[in-house]
Amino acid sequence: MRGSPMEKPATPVKRLRRLLTSENLWLYVLSLLRRSRKLYAYELDAAIEKGFGFRPNKIMIYIVLYRLEAEGLIKSEFRERRKYYALTAKGSEALGQARGYFRSLSTKL
Repeated sequence: MRGSPMEKPATPVKRLRRLLTSENLWLYVLSLLRRSRKLYAYELDAAIEKGFGFRPNKIMIYIVLYRLEAEGLIKSEFRERRKYYALTAKGSEALGQARGYFRSLSTKL
């Protein structure tokens, strides 16, 4: 049966999944922050797995958080020994642009 969950995906599909998940982790982080308002880094891997079906490496999450904050897409604040992250207006705009791009792309595919 074609396309069954037990069928092993073709190599190009595996590459596509990797590119759309781990290599674009920023999309998932911004999306979760939009929904949850504030999260701390340690809980992001489990939240991504629950919401999107893959579990990223914790180190990659910290790298992405650092870059997103440096670009002004998120902001952080310490509360009770934890650093919480929140989406900025600039981050919300970037997420909206990315979502629009994916919608446009999916209709063309």
